Formats: sequence, structure tokens, C-alpha cells
Amino acid sequence: MSTPIDTAEERTHLEATVLVDTIRITRPTGVPVLDVATGLLGPVPATLIYEGKGAVLSGHGQVTAQHMLGREWLDDTVSWYRLLTPISVPVPARYDRVEVITAVSEHAATQGRTWQVLDRPRCPRWR
Repeated sequence: MSTPIDTAEERTHLEATVLVDTIRITRPTGVPVLDVATGLLGPVPATLIYEGKGAVLSGHGQVTAQHMLGREWLDDTVSWYRLLTPISVPVPARYDRVEVITAVSEHAATQGRTWQVLDRPRCPRWR
């Protein structure tokens, strides 16, 4: 017989041990403007969706988190990375951009990197 999961306790534990980076989620709202002087495109206009605690985990990071919790807690995905945020954060839409603003510990290689959301989460409460 298995022990029931205390979801509030699990959420608190996850947020304290896994969601240790600062991430930013933005949604493109237009197209970049060409700078005729340089020939380069300017930044893509975007709306801020969320900035705060979170993590972008590689396949190895997902396995590490599962080991910390002692159970499997994420669905399989074909993506190489997975975004994790607090439950209160809106689910990102396809083509939103995710940037790691600050990273700590094992996640340090993700700092300054930006991803585009392609896979919609199958379980929107745990992404």
C-alpha cells in the first residue's frame, strides 16, 4: 500500500529546492523593426507574462528532481528542456519566450539563455 501524497508539502518542497532560479516569460506582440543604419533587426516587442522563481531543467535536471522527491512527478516529453514555475503562474502559450535571468547551482549553465515555448504542457498545473 502506498502513502498518499501531501500536495501542499510537495509544492513547498519543490519551490524551495528546485525553483531556485529567476526566469522571465514574455509574449511577442509584434515584429522587430529594421534599423536601416545598421541593417539589423531590433528587439521583438513583447509583453511580460511572469518574472520570478522557476527553473528550466534539462533531462538530467528532471531526473535529479525526481530523485530528490523520491517519486516520478513529470510526464514524458520529447523536449530537451522543461519549464517549472509556481502553480500560480499562468501557463505559457506556444511561441512565448522563456529566459533564465539568474541561475544557481546545477542550473548555472542556463543563465542568460532564452528558449521559445513549443510544447504545451499536458498537465498545466505541473509544467
